[in-house]
Amino acid sequence: MSKTHNLFISHSWNYSDAYIKLTSMLDNRSHFMYKNFSVPKDDPIHNAPNEKLLYEAIKRQIQLSHVVILMSGVYSTHSKWINKEILIATREFSIKKPILAIEPWGSERTSKVVTDAADLIVGWNTESIITGIRKLS
Repeated sequence: MSKTHNLFISHSWNYSDAYIKLTSMLDNRSHFMYKNFSVPKDDPIHNAPNEKLLYEAIKRQIQLSHVVILMSGVYSTHSKWINKEILIATREFSIKKPILAIEPWGSERTSKVVTDAADLIVGWNTESIITGIRKLS
C-alpha cells in the first residue's frame, strides 16, 4: 500500500490557477495518494476576526502536514502570508516541516524568499513534484 502524503500547499487566491493545476496534477497521478491540508477558498478560516486567529488556523493545518509546498513564482515574494507560512514551517514545531519549492513552468524569475527557505526546488512537472514530495516526506 502506498503512503498517503499530507501536504500543505501554499497559495494566494489572487493567483489560484497554479494551485488548481497542481492539485489536478496530483489528483490524476496514479500510485500517489495525498491529503490536502491547504486552506480552501471557501473555508471559514478566511473570515477569522483577526490575523492571530488566521495564523493559528494555518499553523494547525501545517502541523498535520508532512511537506509544505510553495510556488516560487515572483508573486510569492509579495504574498502577505508567505513569510508567515515559512516561519510556521521552519520555527513553530520541534521538528521543522520540509519545504518543497516548485518553479512555475516557463518562469524566468523566481522568489528569493521561497527558494532560500526551500529544502528542495523542483520544476513544474508531475514527476519532479511527486519525486520531491516523496523525498521530503
